[in-house]
Amino acid sequence: MKVLTLCTGNVARSVMLAYMLSDLAEAEGRSWRVRSAGTHVAAGQAMSARTRAALEKVPDLGEHRYGAHRSHQVDAIDLEWADVILAAELDHVRYVERLVADGSPAVQLGAFAAYAPAGFDLAEQLREVARHPGDASLDVRDPAGGDQADYDACASELWRLARRFAELVD
Repeated sequence: MKVLTLCTGNVARSVMLAYMLSDLAEAEGRSWRVRSAGTHVAAGQAMSARTRAALEKVPDLGEHRYGAHRSHQVDAIDLEWADVILAAELDHVRYVERLVADGSPAVQLGAFAAYAPAGFDLAEQLREVARHPGDASLDVRDPAGGDQADYDACASELWRLARRFAELVD
């Protein structure tokens, strides 16, 4: 499965989620390929020190080369490549929907965790989540501009949602 994680600047939420999903895939022997991107990116930026510190505090998250990340603007190649696009916010889902004419595998991560039925294939899960109206209350709050506690809380929420995603998908 090819997973694209998506947020705004691709320096915090989508980056954390991508590392988390990659770690879960490796630990569970899954053949997931994971990329991250943003909707409004200053390309080539490294993740922030707060993002890195938040990742380093997540229990059970393996070792990674966090310094290798560089921000990337989502593009048509990413959208075509992905089997599922896990967006941090409802606005990110809508952004992708404006770019993709024939339906999109973009879904709010929080909505997927809340509404995707276990035991079904990914396509059916995405259809079920799409039956629910968008809900901004399921957004993963952007920690940008916040202090370390905001980044830590974001990482904790993403870790919970990443593990839920891994429970739901085969």
